[in-house]
Amino acid sequence: MADLNSRISETQRHRGRRGFAEELNGLSEAILGAAISVHRELGPGLLESVYETCLAHELAERRLSFHRQISMPVRYGGIRIDGGYRIDFLVAECVVIEVKAVQTVLPIHRAQLLTYLRLSESPLGLLLNFNVPVLKEGITRLVNGFPDLCETSASSASPR
Repeated sequence: MADLNSRISETQRHRGRRGFAEELNGLSEAILGAAISVHRELGPGLLESVYETCLAHELAERRLSFHRQISMPVRYGGIRIDGGYRIDFLVAECVVIEVKAVQTVLPIHRAQLLTYLRLSESPLGLLLNFNVPVLKEGITRLVNGFPDLCETSASSASPR
């Protein structure tokens, strides 16, 4: 009986994770829709701060809850260190968005997003580079320890 209960419990836990993954995927689609709207209207070539402000407007228009420019301290040896890390957006308390307007997304940009995911304990991160002809080319999606969300995890530093 204990074996059956543990299998049932595992199945329920898996279904719960799958439901959460579906919610995150839906949220991701809504965020990307907002970002695409901004990019379609403005195109590439502007400052990162302009895209961030316009994306905030689009997220609000879509009634997505978010926080902007969140200070992210580091814990070391039991103390809190304010190192100047700032998350551009945290949407629905679980999706980190890092906005860029750069010629090329570099490994350091992905590492920055992975760090924010780890520090905030968020399951999903989107790196949005608006300095591309078509926004689809500027989207990097990373997950943090949530295998049902996609095939890779943030620990592997692999974008999806």
